[in-house]
Amino acid sequence: MTQFRYECLATDGAARQGRLHTAHGEIRTPAFMPVGTAGTVKAMTPEAVRETGADIILGNTYHLMLRPGAERVARLGGLRRFMHWDGPILTDSGGFQVMSLSELRKVDENGVTFRSHLDGSKQHLSPERSVEIQHLLGATITMQLDELVQLPATDAEVARAMRLSLRWAERCKAAFQERAGHALFGIVQGGINPELRAESALGLVRTGFDGYAVGGLAVGEGQAAMLATLDATVPHLPADRPRYLMGVGMPDDILGAVERGIDMFDCVLPTRSGRTGQAFTRSGTLNIRNARHAEDPGPLDPACRCPACRHYSRAYLHHLEKAKEILSPMLLTWHNLTYFQDLMIEIREAIGEGRLAAAAARIRARWSANDIAASESS
Repeated sequence: MTQFRYECLATDGAARQGRLHTAHGEIRTPAFMPVGTAGTVKAMTPEAVRETGADIILGNTYHLMLRPGAERVARLGGLRRFMHWDGPILTDSGGFQVMSLSELRKVDENGVTFRSHLDGSKQHLSPERSVEIQHLLGATITMQLDELVQLPATDAEVARAMRLSLRWAERCKAAFQERAGHALFGIVQGGINPELRAESALGLVRTGFDGYAVGGLAVGEGQAAMLATLDATVPHLPADRPRYLMGVGMPDDILGAVERGIDMFDCVLPTRSGRTGQAFTRSGTLNIRNARHAEDPGPLDPACRCPACRHYSRAYLHHLEKAKEILSPMLLTWHNLTYFQDLMIEIREAIGEGRLAAAAARIRARWSANDIAASESS
């Protein structure tokens, strides 16, 4: 039976090219995980997601515990069978959604009590219950329950939440059922305070996890603060374990994080953008709703391999978007996810060949010279 392990294949500075071995298949790193919050990557079939190049997708404890329910998913064979995805799944613990979606919530030592955003029913999520739900879902990678503090916040409040999350991390580890090829990740918190980040990272390493995530970033602190926080955090994480930056994000943020030793990413950006007419291309981002595309016979991106670029013109996609046809978000999402996976392929190859600095400079220059997002308001 496959054991969960991280294999580093190449390094280039702090950047790493590697492979995660799991019970449900291998994950090439650095990896971007499409978000399938409620058991589906929006506007995509699992086969289409796989065709983009994704090795792993993300599901969510909060949403799936409320609907259709973790016990029901377990009775139906687990999330992978339920949604017809044959690869690894990482499940977010639900902590972020509790904080962001539930107006009425109470956090204490035992966990978080909140009202469902669906029907207002009272719910309780403890570290043990979060791990249990993720086990019922059949997650390949389980995340600890943590408390996220919205920034800006005082150091005292950030420290309180971080230390509570450390105590919850120990309880999550005690509740986790070890199985070959499965993993439990701890989550580093501490806002943008380097001392608190170091304290959190060292505490998690003492407890011992299969991988380590950096949480609580990409919440409005700005890229410079995010990258500085990674500079202060990553050196405290073990070199033989995967590192995951949660909720990131923008392509330039991904590139900067890879340069600092991050291996895994997730974000709703490519799918959400696909549903609002936004497309990522090698020549910058564009808004297909803009009138300049109405008679453009060319593809979104001539270098892209996705069906939207192989078979359809910008003019046709513009028409679909204006007509509010469901095919538009389907094609744009497929394109955006392909763009993100191709970016990861380019990054992995550059690390493997020891030329990441040159590749990163070229990618950033391309974005800087050609990005047309600012001129394309909706």
